[in-house]
Amino acid sequence: MGQALVTLFLSGDVMPGRGVDQILPHPGRPELREGYIRDARDYVALAEAVNGKIAQPVDFAWPWGAALDVLDEVAPDVRVIDLESSVTTSDDFAPGKAVTYRMHPDNVPCLTAAHPDVCALANNHVLDFGRRGLEETLAVLRAAGLGPAGAGRDAEEARRPVAVATREGQGRVLVLSCGMASAGVPSRWAAGEGRPGVDFVPDLSVRSADALVRRLAAVRREGDLAVVSIHWGSNWGYDVSQSQITFARRLVDGGVDVVHGHSSHHPRPIQVYRDKLILYGCGDLIDDYEGISGYERYRDDLRLMYFPVLDAATGELAALRIAPMQARQMRLEHASEADAAWLSEVLSRAGRAFGTYVEPELGGDGYLTLRWSRRN
Repeated sequence: MGQALVTLFLSGDVMPGRGVDQILPHPGRPELREGYIRDARDYVALAEAVNGKIAQPVDFAWPWGAALDVLDEVAPDVRVIDLESSVTTSDDFAPGKAVTYRMHPDNVPCLTAAHPDVCALANNHVLDFGRRGLEETLAVLRAAGLGPAGAGRDAEEARRPVAVATREGQGRVLVLSCGMASAGVPSRWAAGEGRPGVDFVPDLSVRSADALVRRLAAVRREGDLAVVSIHWGSNWGYDVSQSQITFARRLVDGGVDVVHGHSSHHPRPIQVYRDKLILYGCGDLIDDYEGISGYERYRDDLRLMYFPVLDAATGELAALRIAPMQARQMRLEHASEADAAWLSEVLSRAGRAFGTYVEPELGGDGYLTLRWSRRN
């Protein structure tokens, strides 16, 4: 009998609010309170100025585009996205927030189109429309069969990992979602006793890492795999702080099988530590950023879908397949061969300190694959 394997789908930020919400069948109110843009439809106009007219309304599957074919082809056992948007009709704009995201609840089929098992919510946009907006978000996701993690009606619910059974009955995947101030998550958004909010991690200390490990251990069964999905770090740049590295390794030392980091608008380095996967930043997957200038050198129009293959018994990384995509007209397409090669070079250069390298997968089917040295 061969080695039992579990394949995950992990994504960075999925932001179906603001401009994306406006092109879907049931757009919410377009009002914004940003410094320069006050109408979400202006983000649609920016995208159209770059890549052409978007025939509206689009169907619910539009933002995913070719990514749905990739998901069908890979057929991962468990799918985890970072849902960086509220799903609400609330008008309770969070005070002091420069950028706010909301998707109309009637557009939730845009999320179910990709069949995510877990929506990580401990990020800096899920309370953009207040605690009422969060509670509606939780209710809408649960009604749609989407597992919300990292946010809840109180601290106990927000901190509770979501358990997903694998298809072959080999066990479960536990997903714990948490967020940090370094990614713009306000400490006042922390869930409390009788107070809705997110699972907020105050710092990158050993104490904080061990607290996450203990919470997983309290619900973990034999055969379970553990994922910590963490919203942390700045938006731009390839550097990873030593404190992040130490924190991620402490999680792995405590039994975590995958550290799923996100918040950066482009992919960051990948590490394999003690044969466990650490993604320091997955980059955005779906958003309305086309036409926004200033960071072109990072090519944030290029997006990645991560498919780690884990040993079901040990959680060790057997392989990491990566599907390179490109956003055009707020829709994901396959990246060109040249763009995939650029991503390989950038990620290999960024991962050199960790002994990780990204290269095209043999067979020429468009996927990238991770190579790593065992010294990490």
